[in-house]
Amino acid sequence: MGRSFYLTHPEVTIDPEMHATFWSLSRIGRQRIENAASRGTFASITQIICSKEKKAQQAATIISKHIGIGVIEEPLCNENERLATGFLTKEEFENTLNLLYERPNERANGWESASDTLNRMIAALNSHLVNDMNDNTLFVGHGTIGTLLKCHIGNRSIARTEDQRLMAAKGGGNMFAFEWSTQKLLTDWIALEDWPQH
Repeated sequence: MGRSFYLTHPEVTIDPEMHATFWSLSRIGRQRIENAASRGTFASITQIICSKEKKAQQAATIISKHIGIGVIEEPLCNENERLATGFLTKEEFENTLNLLYERPNERANGWESASDTLNRMIAALNSHLVNDMNDNTLFVGHGTIGTLLKCHIGNRSIARTEDQRLMAAKGGGNMFAFEWSTQKLLTDWIALEDWPQH
């Protein structure tokens, strides 16, 4: 049976003048992906699906070049939509994110609700994992939508305590493995550097 993996993009260069959708990977972020790919972390992957946001595309492209397969861009995998607030200070961002998790059916400060974010991610997986018996699929995306997906597969309540930054590398670049057809969570968040090599 094929396995699926969810990877969050690692560190980015923050530009307050630009919407986060267009932020790029930082030098550290790129190097972490390169190092993981060079170690063979993604050698078993047969399909790559990524968010249409720039930082996720950049991470997916690095991986695709190492393993020699193309990338499928999927807008349903984009991060929780936050256009209503624009750039926020760290404190404002954390407070809004806490609210998002505490009230998953509400639009925290105008952000897309956690429930709506999760539902479109589920739709994406149902579309692309029709034959996950054979494919090993890597989804390259973002922290919040990935956390919501992990909660869904693991049959866990939506909670900020499930956030990658509280469980693994704080800068992103974390993964978990799962089986979609059986709705089984195989791992929790694991930093790229700690992902077991086979």
